[in-house]
Amino acid sequence: MKNTGEDLEGELLTVIQSLKAHIRENLDFPKNLSHLCMRGEVPREGRIHSLSIMNLEEVREELGECRRCSLWQVRKNLVFGEGNSRARIVFVGEAPGGDEDIQGRPFVGRAGQLLTRIIVAMGMERKDVYICNILKCRPPGNRNPRPDEINTCEPFLVKQLRAIRPKIICALGTFAAHTLLKTDVPITVLRGRFHSYHGIPVMPTYHPAYLLRNPGAKKQVWEDVQKIMKAL
Repeated sequence: MKNTGEDLEGELLTVIQSLKAHIRENLDFPKNLSHLCMRGEVPREGRIHSLSIMNLEEVREELGECRRCSLWQVRKNLVFGEGNSRARIVFVGEAPGGDEDIQGRPFVGRAGQLLTRIIVAMGMERKDVYICNILKCRPPGNRNPRPDEINTCEPFLVKQLRAIRPKIICALGTFAAHTLLKTDVPITVLRGRFHSYHGIPVMPTYHPAYLLRNPGAKKQVWEDVQKIMKAL
């Protein structure tokens, strides 16, 4: 018969380990970021815990040459993100495309060139903002990201945003908006108004690739961008 004291000690260790894992999985941003909300907006998540935060270099080091999902088998380069580590605005897309996969940089193809023009129209340059994607590897044939791939990659996006602590996030397209806001509401409904991501205002808008196929939507994106500029 097993020793009761040893059994109790083992059970306590198991509980402690479970609690530690739960805390790690649910770490929030480093402090109360309610001051980053739009005036009059109440943060959805309330108080935010103050715990150790990685900088972008440490997040990149932890990501490594990631093999956490099957996309590593078909990628040429991992695309982490680039820009100002203290940017006031972060643009979040869904996944790298062909040009990004080759160069290892986000938004450098035709859609990226359009995004660059939008940033310049806002009175900034790419070096002033931070640009990244939900996924860090290109899905084959530019297919839509799969839920398991998003779940695997999202923790690194969260850590990037923790490190940067932007004033505003611009979610480019459906997958970025749905991942950040945990909703399945269509982008046509979400765009045009601010939402909250841990107290940080999020403006969902159409992805630049969508604008290449639907130039008529550029007017709506510009309206969204003007609201961002006013908020900044």
